[in-house]
Amino acid sequence: MTFASSGVSPGSSLHLGLILLAGFSLLLLANRIAGGRFIRRGPLSVGRALPFRAVSHLLNYRGPFLERVLILGTSPLAGKLIEEIEAQPRRRSTIVGVVDDGMGFRQPPFLYFLEGREQLGKIVDLVRPHRIIVVPTEGQGRLPVAQLLEARTRGIVVEDGVEVYERLTGKLAIESLTSKNVIFSLDCPKSWISLALARAVSFLAALIGLLGLAPLFSLIALAIKLDSRGPLFFVQERLGLRGERFKLIKFRTMHPAGCRTSEWVQDNGHRITRVGKWLRKFHLDELPQFVNIARGDMNLVGPRPHPVSNYELLALVARNTPESGEDIPYYSLRLMVRPGLTGWAQIRYGYANNVDEETEKLRYDLYYVKHMSLWFDLRILFNTVKIVVLGRRPTTAAIWPGAARAERPSPNLNRAA
Repeated sequence: MTFASSGVSPGSSLHLGLILLAGFSLLLLANRIAGGRFIRRGPLSVGRALPFRAVSHLLNYRGPFLERVLILGTSPLAGKLIEEIEAQPRRRSTIVGVVDDGMGFRQPPFLYFLEGREQLGKIVDLVRPHRIIVVPTEGQGRLPVAQLLEARTRGIVVEDGVEVYERLTGKLAIESLTSKNVIFSLDCPKSWISLALARAVSFLAALIGLLGLAPLFSLIALAIKLDSRGPLFFVQERLGLRGERFKLIKFRTMHPAGCRTSEWVQDNGHRITRVGKWLRKFHLDELPQFVNIARGDMNLVGPRPHPVSNYELLALVARNTPESGEDIPYYSLRLMVRPGLTGWAQIRYGYANNVDEETEKLRYDLYYVKHMSLWFDLRILFNTVKIVVLGRRPTTAAIWPGAARAERPSPNLNRAA
């Protein structure tokens, strides 16, 4: 039932909630003064929580208590930001305006035209934002620095749209990044201490995994041999740290191909064996990569290593498109860190079957490169364990509370052998 259908206005409900809260607070104070004799705990234990929840609900969801956001700039990133902010599962912000800079983006009905940079101050006075998000737009000219500084002196938060998008989604808006942003914002190489710590943890985990899971390795090997003909392991050349090539090892989950097959995983689904189906579901085919980790080819956590043929194809696509519109911008930057058994892109997105999906995964890979840390690795490992135990990826909201929605479902079977 809505406020309109019940005949109760939002304002009167707010007043009622505040009155109830004040009344219960006085009641609890009197009870404390009386040494607990004024009222008994039992009947009140549930009831006294209700006004707090009611007022909390009103504070979180009533319009006057939402943070008012003004977006300065009309590039495609502005549209993505609006979608993310308005799709938040527990909204605490509302878009009050988009300042048009003449770049063609339109977002009715909250569109305010900025004919001159001096107009920003008037728009701020009109819509009274709590936060201004500045979205970079190619060819937008100089920013209205004086007006933005004036807004900050008035207590208005001014933020970069690229950083806000990154915080909301857990990925980088690579199409909106400039070369200067990439050069100065990606903190690579990391300090030798953090790299050494990640390497030590990965090495110890690999040794423990190889020793502790030896019985499971034997059972999987027996099942593969009984199920289908072919080698026990699938070995493929992959690219590692700084482009160095290494042989990645996995349990074989497909029937051997009679000829060269597609590197895109969706084209090889018919070759999956019966045992391979279950190995893929619980990601057990990846366990032999503990050998790669122990040898130093990989770490526990990092961007997944791409096949050499995939990398050469995707790098060629990136090189042969203009810088302002390349299909996979900054693709080679994923080689700045050691690849991993699991990664941020794996738990957030799944597996890629084409260039567009590979681009989406790169957003997450570069986010990991930028924010790589021991605590981030532990978080990824925790969610990876949940995936292995459940046999499916958890929801996006469970992994990244600020995310508006999951990107897409990704079947576990659709990946390379």
